[in-house]
Amino acid sequence: MDSAAWFSLKLSIQVAFLATTMIVIVGVALAYLLAMKSFRGKEMLDMFLTLPLVLPPTVTGFFLVLIFGRNGYLGRPLYELTGWSIMFTWQAAVLASFVVALPLMIKTARAAVESVDRNLINASYTLGHSKFETALRVILPLAKRGIIAGAVLSFARAMGEFGATLMLAGNIPGRTDTMPIAIYSMASSGEWARSGTMVAFFTAVSGAFLYIANLYNRRAV
Repeated sequence: MDSAAWFSLKLSIQVAFLATTMIVIVGVALAYLLAMKSFRGKEMLDMFLTLPLVLPPTVTGFFLVLIFGRNGYLGRPLYELTGWSIMFTWQAAVLASFVVALPLMIKTARAAVESVDRNLINASYTLGHSKFETALRVILPLAKRGIIAGAVLSFARAMGEFGATLMLAGNIPGRTDTMPIAIYSMASSGEWARSGTMVAFFTAVSGAFLYIANLYNRRAV
């Protein structure tokens, strides 16, 4: 691969790593909330959080532009306050990947937390452990394989994110062209040999991540 392709690969890994770190922190907390707590509007919240899983990525990207664009609901006050907009930056690619891949972590981690034996949780309470201690010492350790599988899937999804990233970060060579966007640009300009090399590499990496996630999922059952 040439230097431009290497840049796209490194940017994709950087974006996926940062997005997955945020997804693990936020996604596990939300999954635990949805699995262990009962409150009004819980299923509505679950629907809202996992909606990007079924929406076309370009629609998700459109919503992100409405919210975080320079004239968006949050983007405008941020720009007026700091003079900085997230649009057309690599941070926008991180945000797009985070939003699109988050539902995978929520669904996987919620199922893993809900599968923990209630008798073990009640035993922990009987021994005097608080809910927080029980979560850290019993529930999350027992659900860790499902959580790891969710993180692996989220990383793979973040690396492959295209539509929402294109809407929010744009296609700026050397700045925001992640690997999927670079493949699109090369194929559009007729550079089939270069795009074919990147597609082959990307397919192999994605397949490896799916294989790892399946291994963890089987062991988590």
